[in-house]
Formats: sequence, structure tokens, C-alpha cells
Amino acid sequence: MSVISPNEASKSWRTNRREAAIQLYLSAVEGQAPDLVGTKVGGYPTTLEVSPVTDWIDPQELEHAVAAVIQVDADSSASIKRFQKLIESTTTPLIAAAYDPPLALVRMLVRVGAHDVVPLPLSVDDLETSLAPLRDKLAHKQEAQASATRGRVVSIIKSVGGVGATALITQLAMRFAASEAQHGREACLIDLDVQFGDAAFQLGLHSRLTLAELLDAGTRLDGDLLRASTTEHSSGLRVIPAPIEMMPLEAVNSEHLLAIVDQSARELGTVFLDLPSNWTNWSLSLVARSDLVLLITELTVAGLNRAKRQLELFESQDLGGIDVRVVLNRFEKSQSRTLRPADVETTLGRPAAFTVGNDFALMSAAIDRGVSIDEVKRKSALAKDLDELDRGIAAALGLER
Repeated sequence: MSVISPNEASKSWRTNRREAAIQLYLSAVEGQAPDLVGTKVGGYPTTLEVSPVTDWIDPQELEHAVAAVIQVDADSSASIKRFQKLIESTTTPLIAAAYDPPLALVRMLVRVGAHDVVPLPLSVDDLETSLAPLRDKLAHKQEAQASATRGRVVSIIKSVGGVGATALITQLAMRFAASEAQHGREACLIDLDVQFGDAAFQLGLHSRLTLAELLDAGTRLDGDLLRASTTEHSSGLRVIPAPIEMMPLEAVNSEHLLAIVDQSARELGTVFLDLPSNWTNWSLSLVARSDLVLLITELTVAGLNRAKRQLELFESQDLGGIDVRVVLNRFEKSQSRTLRPADVETTLGRPAAFTVGNDFALMSAAIDRGVSIDEVKRKSALAKDLDELDRGIAAALGLER
């Protein structure tokens, strides 16, 4: 297990809980800019950071801003490139500010994605006018963020690779989706193992649209695009497959990924996230966003030791309060001669919430056909365990069944 966090500050996954504001990035304080600080424009407070026009701005600083005003120097290619890169790195509306901006620069900035271009020195009236078209969009965004809580997010993590977590979650998610359909609700599985994910393969699904296309969509992401990018299994489960080509873990944009998960929760109800084995800042952000976390392990000394390390990581990152349920996969009663389920609580400080039996032949046959184990064998001990897990998750999420 490792945490990949290149070029990112420690614990940079944390949610920024500052009040949403309009952030100003200017090279000098002049005009009415000083008067804006501490006052509200368009109903939102403003903050000001004075820095050179070529200094890089961390996109995470913009994540929860209502909008950001970024100074651009028409005579500095580095300043213009900074603005272009920020446009590609954030979904926050960006307003360019420049001294006597030539028409060619204004057209170019708008073409690359600037919400507007305002003249410097900055005036309250110009900023108010620029923000006016955003108000309806911002109100809709806040409403959408508030409604995101209507959907549930369940993250699947494994004590170590090879514990059968993906096979388990695909079977569980199919069962869960079928149960939810009886109550007029949906469920979705997002394969976030961007290097080795094969959830779609195990479900017998083939799609040219994957998580990569949604990440590339950036600010164009909406409910219609999300639904168009999912592949529906015969069970009713909607699936967003992992990218076809391997992606570096650090190449995933946290803000875009969180937007995808929130949009999925709004559109598709309960969302299962199959996370990669290695930790990243974005996967920690998703754990923090989750309503429930299933920690998949086996009843072995190595499995429990790795599971303990996972829980210790959460504690060290101030995530000890999240709801983590331990699932013992491939459990066989003969194992209890050396290790017992009671040993889980002794080692991890919490009991095993669920046990899932080991039926390698049945699980393999289901994966080969891309179907539920029930279609291979109508009644089985494994099916009973999955039913118990399905009911337990529904109860934990407060879903009527």
C-alpha cells in the first residue's frame, strides 16, 4: 500500500470549508480593488491575493470559489498560458482582468473558456455586471450540491490486492441494483482502478465510453452526458468502466472526479466506487465523501494486518469517523481452526460486519458469462451471503427495502 501525492501538499485532499467567495488575483492593489475586500459583490464576499501575473495558482484554491478574477498581461505569454492552464484545471468560472485588453486577446480568452474579460483597474460596477449572468448558474449549482445528499456513495477498498474485491462488488452491485429497481431507484458502479480495473469485463460489458471521457469532459459534464457514458447491465446496474488505456494515478483531477461522483449520486441514486489498491489524494477525498466504506479482506494474518494499516491511515488523516464495515471475503469455516471471526475485532478494534463464503467455481462461472451467480446456480450459500450483505448495506444507508 502506498499513497501517491506528487507535487501536492500533505493532506491536500481535505475539503476546503471556507465560505464560498469571489477570489481576486491581481498584481497590484489599485482602483476600487481595496474596497472590494471584505464587502460583498453579487451577494458573495471577496478575497484578494496580490502576486505577479505569472505566478502559478493552485487549482485547489479555486475549488470552492464562486468565481475567480485572474489578471492577464497581454504582453506576457506566460501570463496568458497560466490562464489557459487554469481554465483546463478547474470548473470554477474564471474572469480575466487586463489593462486595455486588445480585441484579439479578449476573443482568445473567451474562446479558451473565460467567463468574461473585465478592464483594469477593477471597478465594483464592472465586476457586478460580469457576475450577473452567473447568478442563476451559481444558484443551480448550490441547489445541485445540496441535492447530492439524496444519493448515497459506497466506497470499496481492499486490505491488499487479490482479495477478490472486484468480483465481490460486481456481484453485490447487480443484486443491489435489482433490489433498488423494485422501489423505483437506480444504482451505479464506477470502476476507479484507472490502471487495472476490469469490473466491466467481469460483467460482460463492452463500451467505448469510459471514466476517461467523463474526466476529459470537465465543465461540460451534466446529467445527460453522464447517463450517455454509462453502460447498463441486464440486472439494471449502470456501469462507468475504467479507462481502456492505463492512466497514471496522479493524472486524475480530484475536482473533476468529485464532480463525476456527485453528479452520479444525483442522477443514479446509490453509487459504488471500486477504488484502486494504492492510495492517492483523490481516493482519500472520495472516502471522505462516502456515506459508507466496505473494507474487503480475508481471514488471514496478512489480510488482517493490511486491513489494520488501512484503518490506521484513516485515523492519521482525520477520517476515523467514517462508517467502515469490514467484510471477510472467501470465508471458510475450516479457517476458524487457526483464526476466528472474533479475532477480527481483536486485531482491528471492530468486528467483521459480514462474511462471504468461498465458492471459486461458482464465482468464476458467473464472471465468465458476465451474469449474476443466481443465473448459474439458483440457490447457493454464496447467494445467501450476498443477500445478507445487500440488506445490510441498504439498512446502513437508510434505504427502505
